[in-house]
Amino acid sequence: MSIFSKIKDTIFGKKAQAAEAPKPAVAPSTAAPAAAPASVSEVDVEASLSAMSGADKLNWRTSIVDLFKLLGIDSSYDNRKELAQELGRTDYSGSAEDNIWLLKATMQELAKNGGKVPADMLD
Repeated sequence: MSIFSKIKDTIFGKKAQAAEAPKPAVAPSTAAPAAAPASVSEVDVEASLSAMSGADKLNWRTSIVDLFKLLGIDSSYDNRKELAQELGRTDYSGSAEDNIWLLKATMQELAKNGGKVPADMLD
């Protein structure tokens, strides 16, 4: 599983799984109208992260390392470099500038995948 997939699955949780799960086959004549599964686009990324245990002690809004820690993902250089490569950057060095880019790119990718991300986290 890719690093980004781990991030997305942890943040989107059961809503992402419900939206992707196949529906059971039921005969149309006997089926009662079912509620549509929650759309992945309804996942509020900031609210989801803020609700996690430890969110108040970590600076996940500005630190990719703290975001990884909040999500229970190893924040090692190798994992950050792998995520950078997944997001299209091959020259990741782990510098402060690279880490700022990586956090913003991660938030942009979450938004592309249906997450609701505040505009100030996308710039």
